[in-house]
Amino acid sequence: MEPYIARAFASLTTGIYVLTVTEGGHPHGMSSSWVIPVSAQPPLFAVAVDCHHLSHAVIERTGVFGLNVISSRCRTLEDYFNSPRARRADNLDEIPHEPSPELHVPWLKDVMVSIEAKVENSYLAGDHTIFIASPVGAKIGQNDQPLTSLDLDYIYVGGDQVIPRTHRE
Repeated sequence: MEPYIARAFASLTTGIYVLTVTEGGHPHGMSSSWVIPVSAQPPLFAVAVDCHHLSHAVIERTGVFGLNVISSRCRTLEDYFNSPRARRADNLDEIPHEPSPELHVPWLKDVMVSIEAKVENSYLAGDHTIFIASPVGAKIGQNDQPLTSLDLDYIYVGGDQVIPRTHRE
């Protein structure tokens, strides 16, 4: 990506989430910031997942995932999922979680909100797939402000690119 495009992407503000999947008894989570609501009736939202990420293949096979909204108090979750320690298959072994009631996707215990979602459609968009999903259930946790890209010292701009905040000024 051209440096000026990366800087432009870094100026787009986003929420910070952990997308979770499970398959064959192996739960996995990934940091996700490319999430948006797309419809009120029926309620639908979209997540963009890198086609090379482990979670992408699991979502394609199972058609379900969890979306966990990270609060400002849970910044350590974002730091963990952006660290080398989290770049492995069973990376939820260090994180308290439980299966969601209906779809049995991992819900993180210390987050603001957890949503279990079913994929309704998907669209290839460059190096990511946009999964359009419907919420099947939700759990409300902490009463706090959601963590956003403005709270981070870095911003994800796609692929393996993370730009430090000082480069966004």
